Amino acid sequence: MKNIAIIGAGRLGASLGYALSKKGVTIKALSCRSIASAEESRQKIGQGTASTDNVRTADQGEIVFLTVPDDEIERVVQELASSLLNWEGKVVFHCSGLLTSSVLDPLQSKGAHTGSIHPCFSFPKKQSRHDLFQDIYFALEGDDFAVAHAKDIVCTIGGLHFMIRTEDKACYHTACSMASNMSVALLYTAVSLLSKCGIEQDQAKKVLCPLLEGTLHNVNKIDILDALTGPVARGDLTTIRKHLQELEKFPSAHRIYIDLAKQALEMVKRGNKTPKEKISEMEALLERE
Repeated sequence: MKNIAIIGAGRLGASLGYALSKKGVTIKALSCRSIASAEESRQKIGQGTASTDNVRTADQGEIVFLTVPDDEIERVVQELASSLLNWEGKVVFHCSGLLTSSVLDPLQSKGAHTGSIHPCFSFPKKQSRHDLFQDIYFALEGDDFAVAHAKDIVCTIGGLHFMIRTEDKACYHTACSMASNMSVALLYTAVSLLSKCGIEQDQAKKVLCPLLEGTLHNVNKIDILDALTGPVARGDLTTIRKHLQELEKFPSAHRIYIDLAKQALEMVKRGNKTPKEKISEMEALLERE
């Protein structure tokens, strides 16, 4: 595989660089906003020249990854495009789940092949795990030459891939954010409710995480409609009423519960296993709230 340069070698960049280096891929250079962060990433990856100079870094890679935050990508692209570098034959990727490869057009116009490659995974810190991307899905989009290289990169680190249409990236990223970020917010809400019962936050997490993990296991193993359990799935109006009465003391959680219960009810309708009169009663109850 061609030599790689990583611009913005933070949590994702350093983790990706490490995984690739452990598969024999050469990481030639990496850059961060601070030299301290760049040096930390270089030590984690185990190779490459650390720098704060994005142009110098890009010059050393045949494949260039832009793993900077989304709102920095356009600025970095303009910085690189205005340099005197020869972009002919280089392959440039950004790793945004939201933006399309079109943000890289200034580099494509100078001869680069461009694409986006987004791992459907979260990175809370720089990680030194060679198997971090094993069986993780990547959304790919871009020109044919760039996509071919993206597939090779994903395969090298044990990942899986699928193509995403340019016009669908915003919808795709919204789905990822809801599944990951919003589930953390939902868990925080549940932990907060347990704290009202006198349970410490750390203990509350220990109580709820096995429940969440079991739910995710079920979702992964069976049809998502069949994985729904609880009072809405059972048509248990008494329990739903008691939940709503309790949540009147917590307005924010009350709103969340109603919205999610309505979504669960839509799933129940599709599952076709709950009597229609129960569904109608639940609908009426939730609409009154």
